[in-house]
Amino acid sequence: MNDLDIHASAIRAGNSDAFGHWLAGAERPVRESLRSFAAHLDTEAIVQEAFLRVWQVAPRFEPDGMPNGLLRLAVRIARNLAISERRRLRGDHDAHIDDVPAPTPATHDPMLRRLIEDCHRDLPEKPALALRARLEHGGTEGDDALARRLSMQKNTFLQNFTRARKLLAQCLERRGVRLAELA
Repeated sequence: MNDLDIHASAIRAGNSDAFGHWLAGAERPVRESLRSFAAHLDTEAIVQEAFLRVWQVAPRFEPDGMPNGLLRLAVRIARNLAISERRRLRGDHDAHIDDVPAPTPATHDPMLRRLIEDCHRDLPEKPALALRARLEHGGTEGDDALARRLSMQKNTFLQNFTRARKLLAQCLERRGVRLAELA
């Protein structure tokens, strides 16, 4: 991922076009950081609120010298909003931020991402389609719907998905990625 902080100074100055460019790159990682909340919360509302808050605090944002500082801030805001909402809905005011797993550093490792993309490109057509469908819909659609969209029976879809995972894991292992260490 490119350093989205190239837009930070323009965003701090109130440039909405720069914010739009930043948002185009930031949206997916922020959404992915909320994946563990998706089954229980309206993550779409949380994402929108997080981006609104980023826009509001952007004039005071000071880069820390590390890449993607504004993105890291957005992820933290979104996760804090999600945790607060979870507490509110559960009435659990003793929950802690550390109770919810953070995204693993491996998901933001550009070399690992490149290896995954290379291995994904090497998959046979049908398993690649099944894996891509699951990833693109991020758990928002059931396997029945995904299978229909791909003109597959549900069982065939699941077999292709399982095969894709196995082949992807084997490819990554051959390239020196120890999957057990990433879990």
